[in-house]
Amino acid sequence: MNRRDFIRNATGLSGAVIAPGLAGGLSPAHAAPTTARVAFVKTRDRAAGVARAIDLLSLDRFDGRDVFVKPNLNSADPAPGSTHPDVLAALMRKLAALDAGPMTVGDRSGMGDTREVMEKTQVLRIAKEHRAKAVVFDELRADDWELIQLPESHWQQGFALPRMVRGAGAVVQTCCLKTHRYGGHFTLSLKNSVGLAAKRVPGNPHDFMRELHTSSHQRAMIAEINAAYRPALVVLDGVEAFVTGGPDHGKRVDAEVVLAGTDRIAIDAVGVALLRHFGTTPEVSRGTIFAQEQIARAAELGLGVRSPEAIELVTGDRDSDLYAKRVRAILDGGSGA
Repeated sequence: MNRRDFIRNATGLSGAVIAPGLAGGLSPAHAAPTTARVAFVKTRDRAAGVARAIDLLSLDRFDGRDVFVKPNLNSADPAPGSTHPDVLAALMRKLAALDAGPMTVGDRSGMGDTREVMEKTQVLRIAKEHRAKAVVFDELRADDWELIQLPESHWQQGFALPRMVRGAGAVVQTCCLKTHRYGGHFTLSLKNSVGLAAKRVPGNPHDFMRELHTSSHQRAMIAEINAAYRPALVVLDGVEAFVTGGPDHGKRVDAEVVLAGTDRIAIDAVGVALLRHFGTTPEVSRGTIFAQEQIARAAELGLGVRSPEAIELVTGDRDSDLYAKRVRAILDGGSGA
């Protein structure tokens, strides 16, 4: 019996072998997006910023498709440690206005009991108010998970994602703007996807998160999780940011921005430029933005744009435009603060 058959038998999982660039309906790697629009809104009002950023993208309507919403619930710490309630509520209102069908909100916390984190961050209340289903990934059964094996991956046994995410009509995620002191270097949209992956699957003794956090390939492995799905929308709350420390606490700055887009690489590249603008860690400051390992591996997999020149920052007012131009200079290779 080979290792793949052993894993299937031990967990009750069926495996999925995913070719790079083909996950979740993505275009082949050689046909990666040539451009990406990122809405850039200068604001201190999270709810208004979320609505404005999404409007700037002029997205197609969801036409009744079911939508899975992935917040950032790594811990119960207030934003930017976790998704701010105003952001989640505003996002769900906007999805409803865009004709989203049944909505599900789910996550797995890395620093706390997920159900308790959902309660403390008001996710359970907000889901109920929007008639959405709330799912605690820690409580899923073995057959609720799908084992993903990416060719030439750095994962020893692959990684597992919930079938409800892989089968959703659309996946929308909202992340925060912050650094990551445990080896990720930064935690934006690519890193937010780690919360979709299982720590353990019932019946399988392997600790996937221990493997991730002790690996010298951690940042590449973060990018590889993202090959298993394609988001219809990403919203980044940067009204406040951690420029050191993170993901739960750190040096806080008022970054006063909300970003939105559909390309995770573009979102994260702009996010790194923002962190550099305010002065951040040596790891996040080093080299070109597209040489950052999370971004470089994601680009290698064909998950989004491959250069800063391919990113268009979309603004709708003078203050946002002036701020975006300063960040643009850093994105294109300039210095930080």
